[in-house]
Amino acid sequence: MNASTSDPTNVSLEAARELLVDLVSTPSPSGEEREAAKRLVDFFEAHDREARIDGIGNVRAPADDAVLLTSHIDTVPGDIPVEVEESGDDEILWGRGSVDATGPLAAMAVAAVRTGVSFVGVVGEEVDSRGARYLVENREEPAAVVNGEPSGVNGITLGYRGLLAGTYVATSESGHTSRPDPNAIQHAIRWWTAVEETFEADEYDPIFEQVTTKPVEIDGGTSTDGLSVETTMDVQLRVPPELDTDAVRETAEAELEVGTVTWKDAVEPVMTSPRTEVARAFRVAIREVGDEPRLLRKTGTSDMNVYAGAWDCPMVTYGPGNSELDHAPDERLSLSAYDRSIAVLEHVSKTLQE
Repeated sequence: MNASTSDPTNVSLEAARELLVDLVSTPSPSGEEREAAKRLVDFFEAHDREARIDGIGNVRAPADDAVLLTSHIDTVPGDIPVEVEESGDDEILWGRGSVDATGPLAAMAVAAVRTGVSFVGVVGEEVDSRGARYLVENREEPAAVVNGEPSGVNGITLGYRGLLAGTYVATSESGHTSRPDPNAIQHAIRWWTAVEETFEADEYDPIFEQVTTKPVEIDGGTSTDGLSVETTMDVQLRVPPELDTDAVRETAEAELEVGTVTWKDAVEPVMTSPRTEVARAFRVAIREVGDEPRLLRKTGTSDMNVYAGAWDCPMVTYGPGNSELDHAPDERLSLSAYDRSIAVLEHVSKTLQE
């Protein structure tokens, strides 16, 4: 374990909520996390904890490595007016990032201060996980990891699908559109249609267990000099734990007859056991706050995939918020749920320190 830089310090409910509102009020789309990172550093220093911004922009607050609490600072773009709305006995915070993942980030920062465990806020998760990739290359493995993403107060996320992302490029000679010969645009469409058909699943198969395919951007047409037709298409395939990205890549390439595809990113899927000490600690903690634990598998990809690929320690993903509101125009978070998630994280951290 790393030596703790300070003893656990109390954080009031008011200060915990103030941190959350301040962070949600500070725009932090990927690549523009600096101001939010400074606010996090200020929070730790105000509670007598060492914190710094590292070479890539992550906020590091090292302490007891019995568990590392880590979530991402960046959000997707989008301006949602920040306001706290009364709702019965609760209050609801509206704003970009309140769910994904500033709520989990702030809850983890508060729990880390209250318990004296390690914390890292990472950058770039919404784009390329550059903060998490930098972290695993420049930090020792902790005893356990809790990654911060919305799961709901009672949700424990054990698995994520992997990601394979690539760019297809094709060129054909220009000619009159009445000619029957396929052009580059048609070649792109035919390749992707073949890929989709190859990975088509039975309608009863859970999404988590499927390879799902998605074109994310396409550009094509006659070249500037008028001599050729050119097409570029960016694609993504989500990979279930039963497969790996190499197997999916080989299958997709087997359908390639014209053109080339360059694979830009490959993140392996992850599925952890519900029987680890971390998962057990969460089940106990969630019951302590009056909820019944739920075990989750997510169809997307997160920084947990990066950590699982580099570190051989138990880990789960957890955080307040309804994940159906990720990236949504009506993103909002219950403040009572935020408070309870902090209590869960505190309980888990103390259990893992024993």
